[in-house]
Amino acid sequence: MAEFLKTLVFDFWATLAEMAPYLLFGFLVAGALSVLISQRIVERHLGGKGIWPLAKASLFGVPLPLCSCGVIPVSMSLHKHGAGKGSTISFLLSTPQTGVDSIFVTYSLMGPVFAIFRPLAAFATGIIGGSLVNIFDPPDQKQQNNICKDQCCSNTKENKFKKAFRFAFVTLPRDIGGAMIVGLIIAAFISALVPEDYFMGKFAHPIIAMLVMMVLGIPVYVCATASVPIAAALIGKGLDPGAALVFLMTGPATNAASFTTIYKGLGGRTAILYLISVAGCALAAGLTLNSIISGLNLPVAHHHGWMLPQNIKNISAVVLLLILLQAIVFKKKPNHKTP
Repeated sequence: MAEFLKTLVFDFWATLAEMAPYLLFGFLVAGALSVLISQRIVERHLGGKGIWPLAKASLFGVPLPLCSCGVIPVSMSLHKHGAGKGSTISFLLSTPQTGVDSIFVTYSLMGPVFAIFRPLAAFATGIIGGSLVNIFDPPDQKQQNNICKDQCCSNTKENKFKKAFRFAFVTLPRDIGGAMIVGLIIAAFISALVPEDYFMGKFAHPIIAMLVMMVLGIPVYVCATASVPIAAALIGKGLDPGAALVFLMTGPATNAASFTTIYKGLGGRTAILYLISVAGCALAAGLTLNSIISGLNLPVAHHHGWMLPQNIKNISAVVLLLILLQAIVFKKKPNHKTP
């Protein structure tokens, strides 16, 4: 038992130290984006017909950090303020799958192939899902254009540096802190309990592994950043990289709460198209990634080539852990502001 706990702690710290420098840098970039790109700017570009609003919605969603109200209410707010159903779904599909913080973490734990392919897959999913909605469930002819009264849209005169810093190291960690810790713990348990190459040869065909990961990922919410160490640990045990990508796409993009909200706010047909888009695009992306990796003989799920000193990794891990823990402790503190 003592040896198992030692292994568990070691694996937890090793993963945390590997990802910490990149996650901290991702937080900084997210904070800068939060003051440079406001919700009002996004809303102005998501109306109208055609592919361009969908492309812009997906493009905004891939790196865009959201305020603490979360992606679901923000997406509904976009629709309320005049964005079409297709653009709303595009934004809702692309945003939770990835972000600047999860891109850096993906690079640190899974290498450049995943780090590049993952946001591209999220972008494509948004466009495809929005197009399906526009074709099979066209937007209403008239949409009410209300004035945004959300706190996220408040035009305060607070110092932009303070807003960016607070979002990067207070608001954003409060959004993902709990899920991040849980993801790290799950990854540590997988590393400690699952034998090496356990998944090798377990599935008759890679698509079966993808379907299993899809069934696991669709009904529950997995944070885009917190899912990375879990996927990396699974690949380390022999899981197919395409199946890991399916988990990285379906886990963050879908859950029971988002489906219910879409069903009530945009209609049942749009909700079904939303699920079909996630499932179909995840399978297509998984198969494509496997083809690229096998065709070009590319390595996956390896650590990056930048050999950061271990001291920097350990210091970053301590700082990140303190940020995440304070975010969890003070998450329910009343009246905390959001940028």
